[in-house]
Amino acid sequence: MIDWNVAVQAGTRLVRPGPQVSQAEAREVVTELRELSRLAHGHVREFTGMASEVDPAPATIVDRPGWIRANVDGFRVVLEPLMEQMSERRGTGGLGGAGNVVVQAVGSRVTGMQVGAILAYMASRVLGQYELFLPPDPSGRAPTGRLTLVAPNIVHVEQELGVESRDFRLWVCLHEETHRAQFTGVPWLREYVQDQMTKFLLASDLDPGVMLDRIRDAAEAVADAVRGGDANLIDAIQSPEQREILDRLTAVMTLVEGHGDYVMDAVGPEVVPSVQQIRSRFQGRRDGGSRLDKTIRRLLGIDLKMKQYAEGSRFVRRVVAETGMSGFNKVWQSPDSLPTHDEIKEPALWIARVVGSQAIDVAPPEANEA
Repeated sequence: MIDWNVAVQAGTRLVRPGPQVSQAEAREVVTELRELSRLAHGHVREFTGMASEVDPAPATIVDRPGWIRANVDGFRVVLEPLMEQMSERRGTGGLGGAGNVVVQAVGSRVTGMQVGAILAYMASRVLGQYELFLPPDPSGRAPTGRLTLVAPNIVHVEQELGVESRDFRLWVCLHEETHRAQFTGVPWLREYVQDQMTKFLLASDLDPGVMLDRIRDAAEAVADAVRGGDANLIDAIQSPEQREILDRLTAVMTLVEGHGDYVMDAVGPEVVPSVQQIRSRFQGRRDGGSRLDKTIRRLLGIDLKMKQYAEGSRFVRRVVAETGMSGFNKVWQSPDSLPTHDEIKEPALWIARVVGSQAIDVAPPEANEA
């Protein structure tokens, strides 16, 4: 189990402060981001042709500690029911009574601190997200989702890149509003993602010997990441069944993130005049960083995720080029129409399977490489 209070305390204590701005500047940033999220929603809905919400709430604007707290809330919604199931399957083990309670309590605090440390690192990097899993509202109903933007990170990156503030903020909003369109305009997508996550977590090996092997693999992954290799903790701790499930999850997340990257660039310079400059400088920032930062990114699988998002963007661009936006939107018909890993790498396979003879040759809007 995870002590979520410890996770929040550790994360908010460890997270670095954001850029220093006056209260007036902070209020101005919050107001503009909310307005730009509404503006981006209209552009995304028109450009993608997706049947998303007509008049959604503006983005929720948070600071870094606020992002940590929001993500812990989301983790609790998803993980606590699953952890209870896993605990029942595991049983009491070798220790009984008070001894087992003490071991679980200590373990939960250690795990909570580990989660908090990871969230503290991520909280200074994330620009925004569409939160799929939220606690129930006062009426007991689970909200469908929430678009969240991390204001200090957006300000920090735009200052670091030296780009036009309004253009950059709108560019970020276009990406995140694309995610809102995906998960509100495709009725089955949220449930599909949650189902795959549930299967992944419940497929954990509980045998002590197997878990010891996983720990050894994780230790080797840390050493390889420090040496500059490609190993990461996520791959190291998976069972064979989990790898199969993760392949499906990775494929769908590669698609939705690649779609977001494509849309934020392809909406065009009439909406974001400096989009080419922003993409070029932003990509350079993604590829840079200190040796320690690169090691952490490899260890957490962040670099691998960036490569997958670039693959997703290329897939979307290729499919739109050959079938038009209506052809690409067939990807949202059902879980069976989602591309596999192989199809993302070779879009012609997906076009042949899903679009078939209906494919048409349509030139796409201009978009930069992700």
